[in-house]
Amino acid sequence: MKQCDRCGESRVIIERKQSGQILCKECFIQTTREKVLKDIRKYKLIRKGDTVAVALSGGKDSVMVLDILYDLYERNIIDLLSITIDEGIQGYREHGIKIARNNARKIGIKHEVVSFKDYFDKTLDEIMNDEPQYGACTYCGVFRRWILNRVARDMNATKIATGHNLDDETQAIVMNYLEGNIDNLTRIGPKSGSKDGRFIVKIKPLREIPEREVALYVVARDLDVHFAGCPYSSDSFRAEIGGFIKKLSLNHPTIMYSTLRGFDKIKPVLKAEFSRKSEMRECINCGEPAAHDLCRACIFSKSIENCINE
Repeated sequence: MKQCDRCGESRVIIERKQSGQILCKECFIQTTREKVLKDIRKYKLIRKGDTVAVALSGGKDSVMVLDILYDLYERNIIDLLSITIDEGIQGYREHGIKIARNNARKIGIKHEVVSFKDYFDKTLDEIMNDEPQYGACTYCGVFRRWILNRVARDMNATKIATGHNLDDETQAIVMNYLEGNIDNLTRIGPKSGSKDGRFIVKIKPLREIPEREVALYVVARDLDVHFAGCPYSSDSFRAEIGGFIKKLSLNHPTIMYSTLRGFDKIKPVLKAEFSRKSEMRECINCGEPAAHDLCRACIFSKSIENCINE
């Protein structure tokens, strides 16, 4: 019978294929938390006194982020709050919002729920029913980033913590490389780095945690989580890339880590060669930072014949 490598316990719940480490439930939880907190220190994601807004969807990734950052909140290292975005996906988002509310209420932190309807006059379902110019994930990504930044700034947050895990990050690297989107590649990393103070710095505490370990962590911790997947995500290019990487990982369990490490080594060269040096201005429609007269959210909003109202 296999035993935990750390404590000798026989009730093992995971054998990490990438390292060969065998762990029981308690040691798995402990080592995972230690890894995330170590990465926070390593990449200087959080400073003492930060107000961190967790982008809390109610899914496994964001709930895990909230659970671990709550430790820093209890130790008076940071202030903690959460933001949930209701994209307006019927039969899916309602459950996530309920779970997000429950998690925030349980630990007693401020929680805001804001919607696409509030800011763009349409739900994502309505946008997709109108023969849109772009795919659902494209609209969703642009609008979610715009809302998160604006609401977090209004709540005086200094950081926005997202639940991007190792799978998400390697998918983004491969996807943007295959699409030839070098500008996007220069922005991938553990935290965003804009000099414009109107952009709240985004951090990814779970960037080096595989998705399967995120799922195991929330189950082992008995956390209240919304496990359902977004009904629009299965049709995306990212989903195709994710499936491809998962298949590779079956016979090459370290492939996601090697992809991430290799990318992190060449990223400084990419930034030096290809980063855009354009000066940010103010969007003439919404007042948010923009590279041109209109920010991307307003361009998209106009494409669905609705301008953002301040």
